[in-house]
Amino acid sequence: MHTKDPLYKFDDLDRELITVLRRDGRASISKLAQILKVSRGTVQNRIDRLLETGALLGFTIRAREDSEPGLIKAIMTIEVAGRSTTQVIRKLRGLPELHTLHTTNGSWDLIAEIRAENLHDFDRILREVRMIEGILNSETSILLSSV
Repeated sequence: MHTKDPLYKFDDLDRELITVLRRDGRASISKLAQILKVSRGTVQNRIDRLLETGALLGFTIRAREDSEPGLIKAIMTIEVAGRSTTQVIRKLRGLPELHTLHTTNGSWDLIAEIRAENLHDFDRILREVRMIEGILNSETSILLSSV
């Protein structure tokens, strides 16, 4: 679990490290240190701090969009009751099928990108999301093709 430190202020090195990790999440500590022109210990301490504060949630790969041809992708807009957004986000983050999650303005409070292996899993994740306490309403659109 993350121990959020509201007093921690990110500096240019933190932002640069995050940028490099976005390009190559598999880069070694040594490679990161070389790119950033700092010691390996500094890089390791910064990564630890970014993970601890929740700025980094983990390390993952990015695959080409067409590398998973049977994958069902959808966008779900979510309306949250009152001030329960933080609790709802915490529960949504626990669902592996939710690829990305964004706060937004307007009629909807959150936008989630869903990725499911098949229609059965897609239906299940829709039900799971709608059962989360604090979610008032949602609307889901399946993404058909990229243009």
